[in-house]
Amino acid sequence: MTTVFDELLDRFHAYLRTVDSALVSDAVARIDWGMPVRPLEPRRLACLRHLDRIAELAPPDIRPLARFVAEHRGDLRWGQTYKVSDFGRAFLDNYGWLEVFGTRGHFVNDEVAAGLLILGPAIVYPDHHHIAEEIYIPLTGGTEWHKGESGFHVREAGEVIHHRSNVSHAMRTGKEPLLALYIWRGGPLAQKSTIPGTVAQGRG
Repeated sequence: MTTVFDELLDRFHAYLRTVDSALVSDAVARIDWGMPVRPLEPRRLACLRHLDRIAELAPPDIRPLARFVAEHRGDLRWGQTYKVSDFGRAFLDNYGWLEVFGTRGHFVNDEVAAGLLILGPAIVYPDHHHIAEEIYIPLTGGTEWHKGESGFHVREAGEVIHHRSNVSHAMRTGKEPLLALYIWRGGPLAQKSTIPGTVAQGRG
């Protein structure tokens, strides 16, 4: 019998197959999609309230995945790394991630981790870096992204953003929330990101 988690993985995979990028195609081809399920208890977060708006904002090719996640948000285990003392209540209420597969996701994979990040409107995710190479695909547009020495630039839904190992990067949302797909590979999959100038560290 097909479960919610099986369908989540299928929709996640189906969307990635449509992305016109050699980098993404290579990452997808290297993944063994016959991953065992990891039983996890659901965990809800305040940021999930943005999923209805996210499903409305998502373009047609992304909408099936966005709507599925919105409809089944209560069945999934959403994560956070930060505390109120790190960045404040406003950030925490508008931030969360879902690891679809990886070392702590709904499916077991010790070589690559992938999932979804939510940021609510008017939120800054400050500069951070990590050993793993990271591929991001915004599933909603309008968020500003920065990496390395470059300034912030607005990225649209479906663009591919590549962060090489230990390259600093940051995001800041405008009036709309962000849903972004991420893939981590080539480094520790559960490593906490280093955020210069703080003692806080987190995923992303």
